[in-house]
Amino acid sequence: MSSGFSDNTATPPATMRGKSWPCLRQFCIFMENRVGRLHELLRLLEGRDLRIIALSVVDTVDFAVARVMVDDADRVREVFDLSGFTYMENDILGVELPSESDPFARVFSALLSAELNINYTYPLLYRRHGQAAIAMHLDDIDQAGEVLTQLGYRLVTENDLMDNDDCY
Repeated sequence: MSSGFSDNTATPPATMRGKSWPCLRQFCIFMENRVGRLHELLRLLEGRDLRIIALSVVDTVDFAVARVMVDDADRVREVFDLSGFTYMENDILGVELPSESDPFARVFSALLSAELNINYTYPLLYRRHGQAAIAMHLDDIDQAGEVLTQLGYRLVTENDLMDNDDCY
């Protein structure tokens, strides 16, 4: 029985995503690397009552890329469209960490056994029922979701981010 992650049929983009779709929306914002620019970005988001769930910044001498996840991807898209910030968006996988010892090693071992490469990862400011979570960008997000689900790991959905019960 298929979990519905990939059955080789094309799904129109307008119907593919929903609040319970097992991927999260990450926004990558390109900025000039200058004093105060990151502050402007964060003020823009938090000033619109968007809760930042994750933030990762990679910088060089001339520019920076901020990876941001918020509790409402549809609203942040509108904010960015009106703001003048240059951005792109992509899907990443969120997974709750198990409460057993060595939770990262367990999740990463599951992906390694399926020969899936993790491009990068960062923590989510998310807790549900006492469980922490991480975001991961992978070579094959559909296969990774399927592998983790089959092994009993719980994937974090956009709906979970809106209903986070242990917010920071």
